[in-house]
Amino acid sequence: MDVKIEQSWKDALGSEFDKPYFASLVRFLHGEKAEGKRIYPPGGQIFKAFELTPVKNVKVVILGQDPYHGPGQAHGLSFSVPENMPAPPSLKNIFKEIETDLGVRMSGYPNLEKWARQGVLLLNAVLTVRSGEAASHSRIGWQEFTDAVIKYISAECEGVVFMLWGNFARTKSELIDHSRHCVLEAAHPSPLARGAFFGCRHFSKANAYLTSMGRNPIDWQL
Repeated sequence: MDVKIEQSWKDALGSEFDKPYFASLVRFLHGEKAEGKRIYPPGGQIFKAFELTPVKNVKVVILGQDPYHGPGQAHGLSFSVPENMPAPPSLKNIFKEIETDLGVRMSGYPNLEKWARQGVLLLNAVLTVRSGEAASHSRIGWQEFTDAVIKYISAECEGVVFMLWGNFARTKSELIDHSRHCVLEAAHPSPLARGAFFGCRHFSKANAYLTSMGRNPIDWQL
């Protein structure tokens, strides 16, 4: 796997690529492919979140767990799928909350690149998955890498909103300096949470915080 990552992130995280865990991770992925395993997202999209949201642009981090494991779904952005795919259940619930929170109408368009280009880092804690096997790459080293991403943003950026949804994402709260950033926690938007996500109002809260910091709010409407 060629590590093709946007230059500002390469400058920020370059030392991570030289660590033993990352070399082991790359070997594992090469081994999976050599065995004929199908890996999502495609290689060129593994670091797409970084490509669309350079370090200096980061305003919001929405943390997912690992990529969608169905054909054609994962494209390197947490919760997002390409425009030719139906919105997954969690994303539908995110849209419902935005509509209620902001009083806007969402089209159901499932590709979240518009958010990413505005400064929303759509980061999965694990960046690859084996086809049809959720969390199959959760222990190969990705979390060490993405924890380093979160720590870097916490230490080097100012006034970022972190949206941590569900018990897994909330464990990352300890990596963030709460005195420098806004940390918003809620239940996961999955239907399995039985609607506990609804009413969190994270999108209006994020924009209010960004405005208070003198930054442009996010246009969440799609």
